[in-house]
Amino acid sequence: MAEITLEKASPKAKTLFNKGFSAFERGNLDVAIDLLFQCVETEPEFLKARRFLRGAEIQLFKQKKPGAMTHHLIFAKNLPAYGKGKMLLKNGKGVEALLVAEKLLRQDPLNLEFIKLFADAAEGASMPDVATQTLEIAKDHYPDNIQIGRLLGESYQRAGKNKQARDIFERLSELAPNDPTIISDLKNAMAMDSMSRDGWQDAKDKGGNYRELIKDSKEAALLEQEAKSVKTENDVKDLVAETLIKIEAEPNNMNYYRSLARLYAQDKKFDDAIGVLTKALEVAKGDPEIDTSLSATRSQKLDHEIATLREAGDNEGADAKEAEKLQFLFDDLQARVGRYPNDPKLRYDWGVMLYENEYVTESIGQFQVSQKNPRYRTGSFYYLGLAFKQKGQYDMAKEQFEKTLPDLPTMDLMKKNVLYELGEVLELMGQHEKALDSYKQVYQADISFRDVTSKIEAGYKK
Repeated sequence: MAEITLEKASPKAKTLFNKGFSAFERGNLDVAIDLLFQCVETEPEFLKARRFLRGAEIQLFKQKKPGAMTHHLIFAKNLPAYGKGKMLLKNGKGVEALLVAEKLLRQDPLNLEFIKLFADAAEGASMPDVATQTLEIAKDHYPDNIQIGRLLGESYQRAGKNKQARDIFERLSELAPNDPTIISDLKNAMAMDSMSRDGWQDAKDKGGNYRELIKDSKEAALLEQEAKSVKTENDVKDLVAETLIKIEAEPNNMNYYRSLARLYAQDKKFDDAIGVLTKALEVAKGDPEIDTSLSATRSQKLDHEIATLREAGDNEGADAKEAEKLQFLFDDLQARVGRYPNDPKLRYDWGVMLYENEYVTESIGQFQVSQKNPRYRTGSFYYLGLAFKQKGQYDMAKEQFEKTLPDLPTMDLMKKNVLYELGEVLELMGQHEKALDSYKQVYQADISFRDVTSKIEAGYKK
């Protein structure tokens, strides 16, 4: 099937799209979703309509401020429909399975299981572009998810988009450098990309087998060298030389700069690694990922220098170098927040840094920004509670700790810390019975946590 554009859409689909898009622009998301859903039901290959449908679904879903357990609860609630979709797909009914998956995504457009079912159903319905589109949207929200990355890479390969597939698998190999499956995927993607540019047609004309080309490919051999946990000096030299050639051929491909910097850092050539990343940052005009890699490499260099001084018995020099590292981490993070003020992770990390260095008041503003991002919401509330507690503003501290608890369904370390701190705040407010109830929850789960046993015993005496 071919993509349906607005010009080629049926009159009914065109009308539904225009009305749905208008509702989307007005922020009337429920109406937009209903209309755009009917539109893609009418024209399944109308990718533009499906893109706005997914955008509206995600916006509406995020407005509900889903917690950590939301995806699991929605999946459990919709398990019968999910099972129906899997069964339809198994029986070769891809179009019907796609409709089921689309309805599931209305419930939770960021549910990984629903996304995978949708992608499989779209492929089963012979709509690969539909699968690719939704996987691309999912990757924007889960940039480091290996499973979504692999599905998207495979989708690109089926569509003959070998360069995009290679980029995806190169990124995955950075996230999981020792995963043999990803190494194999990248080897195949590199060979397919290379052959699509200069060797595939020739091999095909000669009746060749692309697997033989992969087997004999110099790039595959180099990748195997890179996959080794312990590299010889020659391995590193070969990989460095090959990566330099790649950078010369594709000077805007940041994956190559990161790979080269990683090779230099593994060889303890930290200044060379820093130089590569500095150059990459100039080319990429302020890429935050490269900036983060540069900071991490500078920190690695300091760690290496500290270890070298310790091994030489120069503890005084090592202590001074550790103090230098702490100052670097503080100054560097502050500078990066200035460069990327809208990055919630940096704002959260900077808030933690400020709090731990006793800039309590200054940390509050950072956590008030980072709490708006679902990924950092829980940690931000926790640190806001600590900060208000430090300032003696116990009522506000209590409120922050209590806001944290709905997002903590299991008694993990964070929940124990929150309940313990809430107990202390309640004690300071003179609410001893409530404080004891909070301590009891921790005590019943972990009797050895901090001094909760003493807190319980003192509470009973009162």
